[in-house]
Amino acid sequence: MTVTKGLEGIVATTSSISSIIDDTLTYVGFDIDDLAENATFEEVIYLLWHRKLPNQAQLEQLTRQLAENASLPDEVLQHFKQYPIDKVHPMAALRTAVSLLGLYDEEADEMTDEVNYLKAIRLQAKIPTIVTAFARVRKGLEPVAPRTDLSFAANFLYMLSGNEPSPVEEEAFNKALVLHADHELNASTFTARVCVATLSDVYSGVTAAIGALKGPLHGGANEAVMKMLTEIGGLDNVETYINSKLENKEKIMGFGHRVYRKGDPRAKHLKDMSKKLTELTGQPEYYQMSTKIEELVTSQKNLPPNVDFYSASVYHSLGIDHDLFTPIFAVSRTSGWLAHILEQYQNNRLIRPRAEYTGPGLQKYVPVEQR
Repeated sequence: MTVTKGLEGIVATTSSISSIIDDTLTYVGFDIDDLAENATFEEVIYLLWHRKLPNQAQLEQLTRQLAENASLPDEVLQHFKQYPIDKVHPMAALRTAVSLLGLYDEEADEMTDEVNYLKAIRLQAKIPTIVTAFARVRKGLEPVAPRTDLSFAANFLYMLSGNEPSPVEEEAFNKALVLHADHELNASTFTARVCVATLSDVYSGVTAAIGALKGPLHGGANEAVMKMLTEIGGLDNVETYINSKLENKEKIMGFGHRVYRKGDPRAKHLKDMSKKLTELTGQPEYYQMSTKIEELVTSQKNLPPNVDFYSASVYHSLGIDHDLFTPIFAVSRTSGWLAHILEQYQNNRLIRPRAEYTGPGLQKYVPVEQR
């Protein structure tokens, strides 16, 4: 057997959802640049799930279905109040709440195509409500109920703060959701597919994916980027801080990628939004620090920034708590997870790789009194 650590470069399945070819990311053949500039997140959800962009009637139907299913069961809202709030990371809360949702869905274990699609709608609709409700409950605030007259992006920001976002804020958040929606066979998506390949249910698949996304080498990078910017504190400190990290061979979060070699095509869109938002909120130093860090790391290590790097300053400028950055990633990526889960069900085979054994050779059992 040939061992490839981390399965790097191994083709594990076929998929018609997204592709990364020659450093170009597409969703169902649509270039991410095209979608980031023009599409709403609702259109992208439909695209990933149906492999085509919706017409007006189809888009209105999906938008209505998402709005009608956004509310959470009271039991889930009450459950938040039982968490040890000062110790629970929002990703742990999200993981637990999604699993809990499965208990209150009477169709959770039904496996027809139609029922699985309806569960996907319910779950996609409720993910942002979970994140925003927990974010408020932990501060002693009451959750804000979702509205049916706002876009998916605007509704999230409204439920988080209680205030309707500005057009620029809505645009920035919509763009972030579009850019994070899917990314071929990344760690969390692969985890979801492995889980449901056993014919486990949709809620189990998304719960497993959230567990994988929780790690700092996957979804937690943008939170770590914001921690770094906060530690640096100002533009004058950037060079000393980064050079020290590089000299000590410490990892700079938000740079490099397992798949991309020339650079993450999503990063430039969030870089543009970072510049616009930090100027709008009177915090241009975060963009300035970020560009200086990019200059230093790229020149010394030849590592371009990935999507996580500039998303940190975008989310910060939107007034979002730093430990909510990864749950926001999950709000978007749920659309991709669900697309892959539904695709896995359509042409399923249990995912069961092998391992090269490196332990001792054949041994004989020795009774305990003789050891």
